[in-house]
Amino acid sequence: MKRIFYLFAVPLMTLVACSDFLELDESEYHTVKYQFSTFRRVKQNATNVYGYVRDGLADVEDTMLDVASDDAVYAWETSNIKRFYDGSWSPINLIDDRWDNLYEAIAAANYFLENCPEDFPDAKYQDSYEEDLKQLRNYPYEIRALRAYFHFELLKRYNSIILGKHSFTKEEVNDLKPVSYAEAVGWIVSECDAVIPVLPTTYSGSYYGEVGRVTRGMAQALKARVLLYAASPLNNPGNDKLPYLKAALAAKELIDSDIYELIDEQTTNNASAQGLIFGKLCPLSSNFETANFPIGYEGGNSGVCPSQNLAEAFDMRNGKSFNCNDVGHWRNQLNASMRDPRFAKTLLYNGAQFKDQYIQSYIGGRNGQPLDGASPTSYYLYKHIQEETSFVAGNETYFQHVYPLFRYAEVFLNYAEALSAATRDALFTGTIDVDGKPVEFTLSPLKALNAVRTRYGMPALTSVINYESFEDRLRRERRVELAFEGHRFWDLRRWKIGSQTTRIYGLEITNSNGVISFTRKLIQERIWQDKMYFYPIAQTERYNNRNLIQNIGWN
Repeated sequence: MKRIFYLFAVPLMTLVACSDFLELDESEYHTVKYQFSTFRRVKQNATNVYGYVRDGLADVEDTMLDVASDDAVYAWETSNIKRFYDGSWSPINLIDDRWDNLYEAIAAANYFLENCPEDFPDAKYQDSYEEDLKQLRNYPYEIRALRAYFHFELLKRYNSIILGKHSFTKEEVNDLKPVSYAEAVGWIVSECDAVIPVLPTTYSGSYYGEVGRVTRGMAQALKARVLLYAASPLNNPGNDKLPYLKAALAAKELIDSDIYELIDEQTTNNASAQGLIFGKLCPLSSNFETANFPIGYEGGNSGVCPSQNLAEAFDMRNGKSFNCNDVGHWRNQLNASMRDPRFAKTLLYNGAQFKDQYIQSYIGGRNGQPLDGASPTSYYLYKHIQEETSFVAGNETYFQHVYPLFRYAEVFLNYAEALSAATRDALFTGTIDVDGKPVEFTLSPLKALNAVRTRYGMPALTSVINYESFEDRLRRERRVELAFEGHRFWDLRRWKIGSQTTRIYGLEITNSNGVISFTRKLIQERIWQDKMYFYPIAQTERYNNRNLIQNIGWN
C-alpha cells in the first residue's frame, strides 16, 4: 500500500515518514491491520478524527476569532490577532491559516473510511459485541459528516479548494486541481444528504451514552449553514432566489424533525442543553478564565473585550432598539434590568456583579484603566466564562467548557434569513417550488425570528415596515443571540458589509463622587479591503501546487 495522508506537499522527511509508517512490518504495532484490528482501536482512530474539531475559545492567536470582528477588541495590543485588520495580512504573513490542518483532518477521515472494517466476528461472544457493532457501523457516517464539515471550514476561508474525496498518492498530491465554490457546496451537501437518513438523532440512553458525537441534527444543521452561505451576497451576487429557497428548506427540515427544543436555557458549558446540536467538549481547564477574567480579579489577565457596537445591538427590555439619540436609553444602557436578558449573559459591564464584587471599569476603578490590560471598551467577556473558577492558592477550581458549534437557535435564524431573502417578505407563508417540488412553508420568517427572542421574555416584533427593516432586525438578533460563537466574523463577510465594520467603539466611564458619566469613544479604526472577504492561500502552497488559484487581490 503506497498512500499518504497529506493532500499537499509537505517537507520530504514528512512524506517519507508517512510512507514508512504505512509500510512497517506486520509484526509492528502501527500497521493499518493492527490499527483496525479491534473495536477499541477503531474507536481510537475515529476519536482521532474528532480531535481535529476545534472549539472557538482560543483558536486564533490564543484568543477568539470574534476579536477580529466589530464585536470585540483585544485588551493587549501585542496580540497578533491585529494582523486581520492592520494591513499586514498577506500570503506570506498569514493568520488563522488552517489549510494544512484541515487537509490533515480530511486525510485522517479518509484513512478511517478506507480501512474501517464492517465487523469483528471473533468478538461476537463478548458481552458488548452487539452495542460495539452498532457503533462500528455508525462510525463511517459520523466521519463522513465530519469530513464534510472540514471541507466547509476550508471553503468559507479559501473559496477555491480541492475536494479530498479519498487518499492520494505522493505522485498525485501536487497535481490536484481545485473546484469551483458551487461544486464544492454541491459535494458537501451531497455528503450530508447521504448520512442524514442513517445517523441517529441522539446517543442519549445508548450503551455508551456518549455526548459530543455527530448526530442527524448536526448533518442537517451543517447542510442548512452551507446552503445559506452559498446563497448569501458574497457567493450569490445575482441574488438568485433558488439558493435561498434551498437553504430555507434545509433549515425547515431540521425544524420539522422536532428533535430539539427552543427554550430559555444556558447555551454554553451545558452538554445537556435542549438546543445544543453539536459542540466541542473541552478538557478540564481554567485557561479560558485566566485569559479573560477582568483585570483586578485574582488570576485575571483580561483579553476579549466586547465593543460598544455589540452592546448597542441588544434591545431595550421593552423591545425597542437601542437609540443613541434617546437620553433615557443612554441613562439605562448599563442597567441590565432595562436591557435584553442576553445582555447580562454575554458581557460584564460597569456595575455588574461578578464573583461577589461589582465591576468597576470606570477610569481609576478596580477593573478600569489606566491598569495594564484593563478593557479599552469598559466591557469584559462573560459568555463561556465559568464564574466559579478559582485561582485562590490552595482552593483552585476549574471546570469543563462546552463550546457550541451548532445550535437550534441558529437554525431558526438561518431559516428566517433565507426565506425572507427568497420572498422579500418577512410575513410569507405558503407553497413555493423548490427545484420543481412544491414546498409548503407554514412558519413565517418573522415568527421564526420571534421564536428565538421571545423565549427570553423579550416582546415579539410585530411591526415590520419592509424587507430591509426586517433584514436589519434579523441581523441584530443573530448578532446578540450568537455572540462569541464565531459567527459574526463570517457573517460580515458573507453579507459583504466589511467596510461598515471598521470603527470600533467603547465607553469611557468616569466616577466623580459617585456620579457616573460616560462618553462613547472611538477605540480602533481598522483597515478593510474587499480582498479580505476570503483568506489568501499561502505562497508556499501555491509554489508546491501550481494549480491552486489565489483569491482576488492577494497576488
